[in-house]
Amino acid sequence: MAALEAVADVPDGASLAVGGFGSSGVPNVLIQALFERGVGGLSVVSNNCGAMDSGLAVLLWAGRIGRVTGSYAGANKEFARQYLSGELEVELIPQGTLAERLRAGGAGIPAFYTPAGVGRQVAEGGLAWRHVGSGGVALASPAKEVRVFDGTEHVLERGIRTDFALVRAAQGDRHGNLVFSKSARNFNPLAAMAGRLTIAEVEELVEPGEIDPDAVHLPGIFVQRALALTPQQAADKKIERRTVTS
Repeated sequence: MAALEAVADVPDGASLAVGGFGSSGVPNVLIQALFERGVGGLSVVSNNCGAMDSGLAVLLWAGRIGRVTGSYAGANKEFARQYLSGELEVELIPQGTLAERLRAGGAGIPAFYTPAGVGRQVAEGGLAWRHVGSGGVALASPAKEVRVFDGTEHVLERGIRTDFALVRAAQGDRHGNLVFSKSARNFNPLAAMAGRLTIAEVEELVEPGEIDPDAVHLPGIFVQRALALTPQQAADKKIERRTVTS
């Protein structure tokens, strides 16, 4: 299966859960295929919206993303520009809450309570989801339900389900069982769980039975398509910040 074939049925306006953290574990090949197809108006759920000129930044710079649900803006100046100018709708939430909302959605849990965000705009509402070019707020977050459990306030958060999910794995088989490498696991299993149709780009694709069941990080029940990367694609791993000693 080629990358363009793997994403051929992703339409304009689709919602996507995308794995990765910074430049680690990002499904760059599938994202590039979406770019080449010209798909736009996307609603993206991901920890961040690309780093440097890779990952989701490819779609962001092209104006293909309409809404982002994430937890980290980082040093992505184009992300900040689009958000502040009103071109991009952004829902920023605590990182742990994002992880659990993805996991809950994939597990069939519609909502859950967490103490994260209590007493802040996360719970009380008023966070700017969309700005207007003059600096005002066009759309703000609503207030969320708060309940007390064992004497501690908790805010209600909803599980996340998306039309599609794009993830990257170090190894996988044709049944969709996946293994992730070290920190590249990050949000990938959670994003895969949240997608109604999950597509995985795999650095090494093997036959069913070749992966020890105890080594599987994500079972194939959550993955519908597996794209085998070429050796060149598998080796193309960007470094966001290189730090060396003398």
